[in-house]
Amino acid sequence: MNKLGISLYPMHSSPEKDKEYIDLASKYGFKRVFTCLLSVDGDKDKILQSFKDAIQHASSKGMEVIADVSPRIFNELGISYNDLSFFHNLGAHGIRLDMGFTGSEESTMTFNPYNLKIEVNMSNVTKYLDNIMTYKPNKENLIGCHNFYPHRYAGLSYEHFIKSSEQFKAHGLRTAAFVSSNNAEFGPWPIMEGLPTLEMHRNLPIDVQAKHLFATGLIDDVIISNCYASEEELKALSEVNANLMTFNVELYEGVEELQKTIIFDEKHFYRGDVSDYLIRSTQSRVKYKGYDFQPFNTRDIKRGDILIENNLYMQYAGELQIAIKDMENSGKTNVVGRIREEEIMLLDYLEPWEKFAFKNNK
Repeated sequence: MNKLGISLYPMHSSPEKDKEYIDLASKYGFKRVFTCLLSVDGDKDKILQSFKDAIQHASSKGMEVIADVSPRIFNELGISYNDLSFFHNLGAHGIRLDMGFTGSEESTMTFNPYNLKIEVNMSNVTKYLDNIMTYKPNKENLIGCHNFYPHRYAGLSYEHFIKSSEQFKAHGLRTAAFVSSNNAEFGPWPIMEGLPTLEMHRNLPIDVQAKHLFATGLIDDVIISNCYASEEELKALSEVNANLMTFNVELYEGVEELQKTIIFDEKHFYRGDVSDYLIRSTQSRVKYKGYDFQPFNTRDIKRGDILIENNLYMQYAGELQIAIKDMENSGKTNVVGRIREEEIMLLDYLEPWEKFAFKNNK
């Protein structure tokens, strides 16, 4: 099951606002919380109590909290990798190692008696994970999560993201990555020009970022990295179906009700005999054979257009298609709508026989 998450930074916020955010996220089905315990500069007891309060409130809402830590924190607080009771007493579900140890320590930590998850950094293509695996960890307690990047142009390249994520999926480990709210005002550091894992996501709508991560087939959980996402964004993420590619589309004025029914109510799958130009969903032409599909908006076709063949295409009338290349229109094809521009890239992830759906982008 895929999970959605939020992030909290108690050192930069107030307990009241954090609890309100937890409550709102819980309302929309969010199940994970990332929080950052990379330093305890200042009043140590006060800082740790603020973390504990946030963790306990999230836990009371059925949310799992992973605390980001570093070897420095282990030293500052006198924590040993052989004894993770400190994090258990905080109420954490697990810890994320921002910087790792030698591999042996990570393996040892996965056998902790509290079954805390040990989450390791996914964003480097090295032999780090292979090294951990040579020490025979408890894979049930070993998970991975990418970094996020507040500096514009510093986020991961897509190619690197794929390579690093594939390493973790090859071992059957649970994975996570971050998306960036376009309404949030802060993260863990003073600089924040968005806070995504992938650089290409920096200015995209938050639901498109998540759809893309899920579409790669390499990410299980998606976490909002910055605070505070708007309720509109939380709702949009909660409506993303990780298992069914669902395109937000805008229909053109004057589209007939039958064609709206075909688009939004019928089940669609990518026909297996693949074309360079079209993704074909052919069952509607069978179900609605003999219905009247008058020519409508027969302009030339652009990648991302939603098409329904009209009566002039005879036995093809009623067939739904998505254009994956620009084409001339003979007048036999109705251009009934268009996929949201930011989502057109997702067409590259649909595979033959895969199911897909549409949502009205009102």
